[in-house]
Formats: sequence, structure tokens, C-alpha cells
Amino acid sequence: MLGFMGLCFLIMLFAGMPIGFALGATALFIFLKMDMPILFNMVPQRFFAGLDMFTLMAMPFFILAGQIMNKSGITTRLVSFANVLVGHLRGGLAHANIVASIFFAGMTGAAVSDTAAIGTMLIPAMVEDGYDKDFSAAITAASSIIGPTIPPSNMMIIYGSLMGVSIAGLFAAGILPGLLLGLILMILAGYISYKRGYPKKEKRATLLEMLKASKEAISALLMPVIILGGILSGMFTPTEAAAIAVAYAFIVGTFVFKTVKLSDIPKLLEQTARTTGVVFLIIASASILGWILASERIPEQIANTFLTISHNKYVILLMINILMLIVGMFMDIAAALVILGPILHPLAVSVGVPPIQFGIVMVLSLNIALMTPPVGACLFVACGISKLSLEAISKAIWPFIVAEVIVLFIITFFEPLSMFVPRLFGF
Repeated sequence: MLGFMGLCFLIMLFAGMPIGFALGATALFIFLKMDMPILFNMVPQRFFAGLDMFTLMAMPFFILAGQIMNKSGITTRLVSFANVLVGHLRGGLAHANIVASIFFAGMTGAAVSDTAAIGTMLIPAMVEDGYDKDFSAAITAASSIIGPTIPPSNMMIIYGSLMGVSIAGLFAAGILPGLLLGLILMILAGYISYKRGYPKKEKRATLLEMLKASKEAISALLMPVIILGGILSGMFTPTEAAAIAVAYAFIVGTFVFKTVKLSDIPKLLEQTARTTGVVFLIIASASILGWILASERIPEQIANTFLTISHNKYVILLMINILMLIVGMFMDIAAALVILGPILHPLAVSVGVPPIQFGIVMVLSLNIALMTPPVGACLFVACGISKLSLEAISKAIWPFIVAEVIVLFIITFFEPLSMFVPRLFGF
């Protein structure tokens, strides 16, 4: 059954069918193969049940908040602030790219949005300043992975909703891994910049320049503080925090920056609906396949296969990481999370891995796939901005992929890195 399912899915995927439809059609072909027409009656029910989770409401709100903040021109202010902080280092714009992604992560939770917003501004600026174009595009795509790691994160919302894991706990667990990603990328970018002689500012920013830049960026920087502070203090749930984020983004964009007009709202709502619709279609269609997998006891069979190799949790985690990195290279990460999450989550928990830690490991391993060929979404966005071929960016980005995989293994095998903050807040 598993082989037939995989074959059907791959044929439709390579034929160019959108992944949400490919998942649903695969389920229908399996029902035909099972020769049980009555199962078709449960398709609408499972389709609805896959989305009937209150916590999933947080996703469109966070997407809308990110759309409003992008429209408000906040990217310019964040990049300027990041450049003031680290522009004096060798390869200053590369460091500013990474630091801007860390700031941007607290607002959107989506790597593709990060690549588009920051890349549109910084890739041309870096090339004009003397950086190689392929390096500029590669560092932009690589640093965008910080976005879905530092909360809020759409992938964490999906994982927490489906696996019954605290989304607030996942948000807390993503803080230190996200910052570690940024640190490792800055070290690597600094080394490459030193070797290639990339430029830096002649002098550090003055205190007055820092104060001016921070004043312009403070309204944006307060947004993640409000979101995380409210969630971790117990003042509101992640879904309520997402709604508050929309209200805050609207107030800042309309009345503080005065760059968002009421006439812009319909277009922003349309963009949010399109993005949300694509993700929700994938989740709903994958839930039908998930039901089939559960009814055929596929998760138990896969778990037993893993356990026949080893009962050591570190060996299990290593195999899961390798599996997720390979799957992510060829499959939409949301679909991979929805399909493989119910299979791998119980296995990891059964060998003693905390559910929150495994959530971070799974989310990060799939996020890395956004910057790996052949279907890395962030690579395609960077290609479009830089006008480079996928092959050119793929060659330039491999050191950053290696660095992020190393971070993934550190987070996987050193539990306190992801669990320190959640335990600090009682998760």
C-alpha cells in the first residue's frame, strides 16, 4: 500500500499537479484500489476534520500581520538598524542581512517572505557594494531559514495543532536555536568575507546614529516582544496573539508610519487568503492520507522498522533527521510535516525525546529544505531577484547548508538548547 501511495503521488507531482490536489487525488486512487466505494463518503468529513482545529486560526492572522508589516515599509527600517549594529564588521552587509532576518523572524514566521522582502533590498545593494552576486543571493536564502525557527512560526503552528503539542512551548523552544543559526551564519559569512576581501564600513556607527536607527525601528521590534511576552506570560493564547499582532501591525502601518492606507486592506486580505488557502488545502488533503496510513497501521510498521535497527534515541533521531532532509528536498514541507509528523512523533516520544524538542528538530530539518535544490522555495525566490540560475546559487549556498545541518545536529543531540527556555516558563 505504501509503495502504491508513493508511486501515485510522485507521478502526479512530476506531472505538474499542485501538491494539494496531488495529495487528495492519491487518496482517491487508494480508495479505488481498495475497492471500497463507501470510503468516498468520508472524504468531505476528513477534509473538514483536518482543518477543524482552533489553533490553526493563528496562521492566517500571522500571515496577515506579516503582509501589513511588509506593506508598511518596515523592512527598510529593520535593514538600516541591522546595518548600524553590524555594518562595521568585515562583510558588513552580509551580517546586516542575517541580523535583519532575525528581526524579521519575529513578525512573519515565513522564510519565503523573508527572502522576498530582504532580498529585494539587500541583494542589489550588496552587489553594488562589491559582493559577488551568487554570495549575496545565497546568504539571503540561507538566513531566511531563521524566520520559521524564531517565533512566531507557521510550521510550529501546524505541528502543534496536529500533534497536540503546546504551540507556546514550541515558540519558546525556537528562540535559542534561531539565535544559534544566526550566530553560525555570521561566523561563516565573516570568514568568507575575510577570504574574499568584501568591504566593511570605515568606522562604527556613532551613538547618535544608533539612537536614530533604533527610534525608527522600535515600533517593529516591539511586535515580537508583545507576541511572545503575551503568550509566555499566559495573558493570551497563540491564536489571540496572532489577532493582536494584526491589530498592532495595522495601527503601526496606518498611524505611525502612515504607509498603509485603508484602500490597501482588500489587496492584503486577498494575498493572505491565497497563501492560507494553499497551506490549508495541503493540510486538509494530507489528513485524508493520514487517515489511510493510520487505518493500514503504516506508522507502527515504520516505527518497528526503525526499532529493529536500534533502540538508542540518538540513532533514531539521526535516522529521522536524514529522512527529513531527504524528503524535504523533493516535497513541500507543509505536506511532509502533515504526513510524516503522525508517524515520526510517536516514535521519537517512545524513545524518550521530549515532544517539544522533537517538534523543533522536525521543523528545522524541513526548513533547511527550503534552501536545498531541486525544489527549495527560497532558492527560487532568490533566483528571481538576482536573475541567477538555480545552479549558480546552489553552488554558492552549500557551505551555508552544511553549517545549518551542523546546527540541526547540535539541537538534536543537545536537548537543553531547545528545552531550556520552555522549562523556564513551565512547559
